[in-house]
Formats: sequence, structure tokens, C-alpha cells
Amino acid sequence: MRTQKKQKIVFYFRLNMLFVLLMFLSKTLNAQYNTNFLNYSSMGRSVSANLDFEAGSNGMSTPLVNKLFWGGYISKDVKDQSAKHLKASNNFGLLLDYDVNAFVKGNYKFDYLIGVKSQDVLNATYTRDFYNLLFYGNGAYKGKTANIGNSSVNALRFNQVTFGAVLHKVDSVGKIGISVSLIQGQQLFDVKTNANSSLYTSPDGTELIFNSNFNMALSDTTRKNPLSFNGIGASADIFFETPYKSRIGKRSVLIVNANNLGFIHWQNNSVQYSSDSSLRYTGYNIHSINDLRDSTINRLKSDSLVQNLSNARHQSFNVNIPTNLVILNKVYFSEIFSLTLGFRHIFNANYVPYVFLEPEYKYKNFIFGLHTGYGGYVRLNVGANITWNSKAWFLRLGSNSLQGYFFPNITYGQGLYLSLAKKIK
Repeated sequence: MRTQKKQKIVFYFRLNMLFVLLMFLSKTLNAQYNTNFLNYSSMGRSVSANLDFEAGSNGMSTPLVNKLFWGGYISKDVKDQSAKHLKASNNFGLLLDYDVNAFVKGNYKFDYLIGVKSQDVLNATYTRDFYNLLFYGNGAYKGKTANIGNSSVNALRFNQVTFGAVLHKVDSVGKIGISVSLIQGQQLFDVKTNANSSLYTSPDGTELIFNSNFNMALSDTTRKNPLSFNGIGASADIFFETPYKSRIGKRSVLIVNANNLGFIHWQNNSVQYSSDSSLRYTGYNIHSINDLRDSTINRLKSDSLVQNLSNARHQSFNVNIPTNLVILNKVYFSEIFSLTLGFRHIFNANYVPYVFLEPEYKYKNFIFGLHTGYGGYVRLNVGANITWNSKAWFLRLGSNSLQGYFFPNITYGQGLYLSLAKKIK
């Protein structure tokens, strides 16, 4: 069968990045703010298990994110729900870590810290056009150019073995903690598009022009065993706590904690791609059914878009880990009521500086807390927590992002942190 006219291309653009991202997340399901030191004042020498999870976006609703994570049909209504909240530039972030650690006796001035931890970190920034192409295709962009520049996805998975110490009698009442970690890098997926990346669709849909200007780095995709060393690195945590006199309240405490100060060296089988070129695609003319078996069609099976567009090279390289900084100023107005003003930022990420307020009320062995903050991945966060602290046990359960559970159609922000510790002498 022969045709005299070129077959019209009906092409709905989908990015492979989505599937890589879902594969990364499907394998994942600490103390609050991803640090081992903050609970030390409450639980002292102890053995603890900790979980810390938080995720948020200012451009996706909870139903859409849940479908991406757990699977299921994404209806047009679900996509339209998130599209209402889109801005010119949108953020998404996910942090997940779980660890087991112990503060054990050193001498009367300091204690040792040992522990193991696993961390998953995902940061993404995307344009409105990026979202529309991903979920609706390019049908609405006939005769138009979609902007996909200044978008990025950075996903890291790594394990740590930690050794450290905390001095708990600095000037008799202050505390200083320092730890170092050896890192086993498991997986890396990092892609960044530059300002002029775009996709043009002709008015009749028969031609696409893709201006590719991106950089991408991948860890060794053939070694996915949890024990594989695709990368190796090191990091450090620094903690400082001191009481001081203030004009308000009965007493005050200042806490500064920086963690994940470090890097991962990804080894030689890692791959880097870069591209600054233009691809014009008009489809293929099919003159005979025999063409389906010729070399032209066969090339479609073996050539990938990335290979055609980019300069691929196997080499080692270093990647900085997103570094977490927390500053807390806690004012005690009485023995049962306190108020904390805090600041948080995550460097090497798309995190917006975060300011928050936490009132706490103590009743016997229980502490009830509230949380409200602005910034981060979601902008506005609301949370709550409860702590049970006895002579032998310490338990804390809470979330700094509850709004995604209660108002899923208008926002996405979810979180959970859990710490369980058995105190030891």
C-alpha cells in the first residue's frame, strides 16, 4: 500500500523524566528536621529509631501526587485541579530518612554518638508549560512554543554510618555536638534545562522543533543493589545549644544545627549528558508496508532521543548533598508553656527559606505542640505534635504539614516524624 501524502503526525509529547522519577520514588515507601542532636536534651543517653518524612509542592494537589506515588488512573479533573494552582515557576520537594542511633556514655562531660541512616532527597522545579506538556500533551500548543527552560529534577538516595560526640557541660549548661558520616551513594538522577529550552509545534501538528539545552547526570543504572557503592562520600553535622537571659519569659535557649555538610563522589560508570542543539522532527514517509521492516524503521528501536541529542560520557564527578540548617530560639514563659521561633533553610535545593512558630504546653509527662510556618516547598504549613517523656522512654509523633491531609484539593503538603527511644544509663 502506497500513499502520496505524508501522514499527519498526531503527537502528544510525554517526558521520560516522569517515569524515571516514579521508578525512583516507588522504592521508598529521624528526628524532626533530619538531625540526631535536637532530641538529645530530652532523651539523653539512649537507643532510638527515627523516621522523618516531608513532601510538598506549590503547584500540585494531593490527589495528583498520591496517584503519581501509589499508581492509579489520573483523570482530567485531577489534572485540572492542580493546573489551577500553577505559577510561572513551581516547586516540588520530598525528604525521607530513617535511622537507628545511640548516645552512649563517654565521661561526665560528653557522650558518644553512633548510628546508621538512609536518606532520600528529591527536589524539582518546573514551568507551567512543562506541567501542561507532561499531563496534557502538546495538542494545545499548535503554532506555539512551550517554555521548558529553567526546570530541574534532582533525586538522591544514599546511606550513612555516623560517629560523633556531644559535649553536654559546656560552661556547665551548654551543649556542642559534632559528628562525621561515611556515605554510600546508591542512586543519582539529576537533570537541568537552561533558559532557552523549548518545544515548538507547527499549526497543523506535522512538525516539532525541540531546542535542547540541558545537562543530565546519572549514577550507574546497572547496579541497583542496595549494597552497591555507586558513589562514596562524607558529611558532617554540627550542633550548638546554649541558654541565655532575655527580656521576655523566664529563660531562653538558642539552638543552631547544620547537618549533611558534605558531598558524594559518583564513580566512573556514572554518565553525564549535555546538549545545546535543535531537533526538527517531521515524522517518516511510509510508501509501502515493506518499509516497516527496513533499516529506517529499525533505527527507531535502537536510537534514543538522549543519544541523538546529547554528548554522553562516562566519568566520575562530585555532587554536593542538600545541607539542612535549623536555628531555634525557645522562650520558656513558665515550666509548662514555651514558644519557639525558628528558621530553616536547605542549601543546594529549591527550598525557600522557612520561618516558623511553635507553642508547646506541658502536662505531666506529655508535651503538646502546634506548628505554623511560611516558606519551604509549600509556602504555608500547619502542623501538630505530641511527646511522651518518662524516666525510661521517649516518644514523639507529629507532622509539620497537615494541610495536605485536610485540604487535598487546594494544596499539597504532607509530613510525618516519629522518634522512639529507650533511655540508658
